[in-house]
Amino acid sequence: MKRPDKELFPEDGITKADLVEHYRRVASRMVPELRGRPLMLERMPDGIDGQRFYQKEVSDYFPDWIHRASVPKEGGEVTHVVCEDAATLVYLASQACITPHRWLSRADEPRRPDRLVFDLDPPADDFEPVRRAAHRLRELLDELELSAGLMTTGSRGLHVVVPLNRRDDADDVLAFARAAARQLAGRHPEELTVEPRKDARKGRLYLDVARNGYAQTVVAPFAVRTRPGAPVAAPLDWDELDDPALTARRWTVADLGDRLDKDPWAGLARHGSGVAAAARRLEKLS
Repeated sequence: MKRPDKELFPEDGITKADLVEHYRRVASRMVPELRGRPLMLERMPDGIDGQRFYQKEVSDYFPDWIHRASVPKEGGEVTHVVCEDAATLVYLASQACITPHRWLSRADEPRRPDRLVFDLDPPADDFEPVRRAAHRLRELLDELELSAGLMTTGSRGLHVVVPLNRRDDADDVLAFARAAARQLAGRHPEELTVEPRKDARKGRLYLDVARNGYAQTVVAPFAVRTRPGAPVAAPLDWDELDDPALTARRWTVADLGDRLDKDPWAGLARHGSGVAAAARRLEKLS
């Protein structure tokens, strides 16, 4: 590893070596969430105060033992890194990849996602609107007979993650996600919106589903975010949602607490559903 003492989070004294150690520590929980999926790498070689770039195409100098996957894009294809093991995760951290972002599908069927994500994006750092929105979204998903997991983003909001059975095309998944978000915003128009333009949200929480489109990515569980304090995205139990201490940046590289001792998403993937039946249920609610 080059420059292990390079401070990637200068205000916190967190170095590249510290980042590598974090990803080594969380690998047993994180790699299963990455395995088989194309990655986009958020890299900041000079730390979070320096230049940021997002990398899709794998670098020529990456070692041969790192897995790769070529997936279609408009006018051609792109070859992504695929993280199959802890060694790959550690190597990416040594390259100042602070945050790996994962596809919602696997490389063998890139148009068939096995995850759907609702990103609860508040208008400010106040977490209470996020908490309320998560409860309301879960109520809707229960009506649609869909299971869901919960995760802090390490940024400002929460992700609600719905497991899918890989039977639906990404375009159909995105269409369903948009319809569900519209339904929820229609129930609570004073608090929630599906308006992508910030100046049109008028202080309401944004139900962001755009990341469900083909080739879009979301932050991976246990990924470090490029913010002061080095916050970490962390899966939650639903009964933790009302914990007064909970915020989007509750856990950090320096303080993961008991996050590695529990697995709130255990068995979640076994409850994967299709969106066709859920869409029919949604229509009946309109």
